[in-house]
Amino acid sequence: MLLSPSLLKDFMYAVVETGGKQYRVAPGDTLEIERIETDAGQPVTLNRVLLVAREGQLSVGTPTVANAAVVADVVEHFRGEKKVAFKMKRRKGYHKTIGHRQELTRIKITDIKSSK
Repeated sequence: MLLSPSLLKDFMYAVVETGGKQYRVAPGDTLEIERIETDAGQPVTLNRVLLVAREGQLSVGTPTVANAAVVADVVEHFRGEKKVAFKMKRRKGYHKTIGHRQELTRIKITDIKSSK
């Protein structure tokens, strides 16, 4: 599907890094990231912006874009699904089951700020 240049001109997105992972975000997106220490209902600013695309112009950071930030609202904190790891050594009688649940935060992107 090809987008017309007029639609592409109004489209804005950014690539941010948080919790050691990179996410492509646009205003209005809801995102699940690793837990951040901000209360639910409060705004949070993500400063590690690696790329900003606005009005057909692309700004790539080295490693981050100067004076760029992504503003989001914290919706809720929750725990992810349980991951189970099973360890076993054959013929030794050793087996162990361990589980892990990641602490996550759901955020809603409100704005992408950049100097350009």
